[in-house]
Amino acid sequence: MSEQPLKVILTRKLPAEVEQRLSDLFDVTAYNDDKPMPQPALAEAVQRCDVLACTLGDRIDEDLLTLAGPRLKLIANFGAGVDHIDVQAASARGITVTNTPSVLAEDAADMVMALIMAVPRRLVEGVEALRDGRFTGWSPTWMLGHRVRGKKLGIIGLGRVGQAVARRARAFGLSVHYHNRNRINTHIENELEATYWDSLDQMLSRVDIVSVNCPQTPATYHLLSRRRLELLHKDAYIVNISRGDIIDEEALADMIAEKRLGGAGLDVFSKEPAVNAQLMKAPNVVLLPHMASATVESRIDMGDRMLINIKMFADGHKPPDRIIPEML
Repeated sequence: MSEQPLKVILTRKLPAEVEQRLSDLFDVTAYNDDKPMPQPALAEAVQRCDVLACTLGDRIDEDLLTLAGPRLKLIANFGAGVDHIDVQAASARGITVTNTPSVLAEDAADMVMALIMAVPRRLVEGVEALRDGRFTGWSPTWMLGHRVRGKKLGIIGLGRVGQAVARRARAFGLSVHYHNRNRINTHIENELEATYWDSLDQMLSRVDIVSVNCPQTPATYHLLSRRRLELLHKDAYIVNISRGDIIDEEALADMIAEKRLGGAGLDVFSKEPAVNAQLMKAPNVVLLPHMASATVESRIDMGDRMLINIKMFADGHKPPDRIIPEML
């Protein structure tokens, strides 16, 4: 690599500590706005940088990559998901793509458990009733929810986040079931006391709660289709902190409105930041603004992980968190 510091362009405002650490090592230009970089600015950026440090809101597609200058050799994503990046097109142009896995798992799993508790215990409904002045005192029949202990949790995607969810779920007395592209190591499976289901359909028909923790890929688009949602029993509910398009959102909204599902806890949406109007009105749906990993600690850890990838690349080594197109 050249002795000159790499030219790194940040496509979005990052925590001050992260920007400072990057600036100490590289020639950094930051886009100082907490909104995605406009596409024309992205097109200009890829023509003059060695490293594009991007975020979820950026659309790094083949059309953009055809505009990239010869200097661009690394796209360092600030986040675990890379569904907004055309990894195949980048690889074809000799551009490495990295992400920031593992550092989000514990915070994301905390949010999954919060939603698992919030939906059946009607926490948001209770807060709204209190604020609206509808609370008139304790009643033996008012605001009744459902017990969590003893229920069956079906985890779709038992990776880092899924395993962290499973550990928490056991402490709450849930039995853990999972569906994965590949069965996990027997040692981990035994530690989590998790039951593997090769058939997603069969697992869905037997669980009470579904936690979506798999990445978004072409294979997982609408993985929870209308047909699969209909396999769930009418009191079952879904928690999703992964990506909105993994669920057929229209079908989910229809089934909740028709009382064919017990509810949902959603942190992500198919047309983000827009939210389905039916879901917004449903009292048994808890909606959050894509905040599962939104802790100070997580954001700094993500920045440090991104920095490690860029530094390893700058030193002529393979970054530890390279995305291999064939693995997607």
